[in-house]
Amino acid sequence: MSQDTEQASAESAQAEVHTGHPTAMTYFKVAMALSVITAIEVGIFYLTWLGHGIIPILAVLSIAKFALVGMFYMHLKYDAQVFSGMFIAGLATAVGVVLALMALFQFFV
Repeated sequence: MSQDTEQASAESAQAEVHTGHPTAMTYFKVAMALSVITAIEVGIFYLTWLGHGIIPILAVLSIAKFALVGMFYMHLKYDAQVFSGMFIAGLATAVGVVLALMALFQFFV
């Protein structure tokens, strides 16, 4: 009897964990948003009058796409905060290493 109770509580706990995940329609909307942002990036690439102003614009659009992919397709929006923290810590470390290497090889000079 206690085994049935434990199994039922384990199943209900597992069901609680998986609630709140996005539907297929949400994934479709995110995919369409990513497609639109990519089309905007391609269109901006051909605007030659922007000059070097293209770099921050494309960086902001890329960050937006990265955030959408991380939140929805990697399920960071619906998982525990510790996973998001670990992901951001790894990302910050990677960015720090890249910036340190750029400074080391005098990229900014």
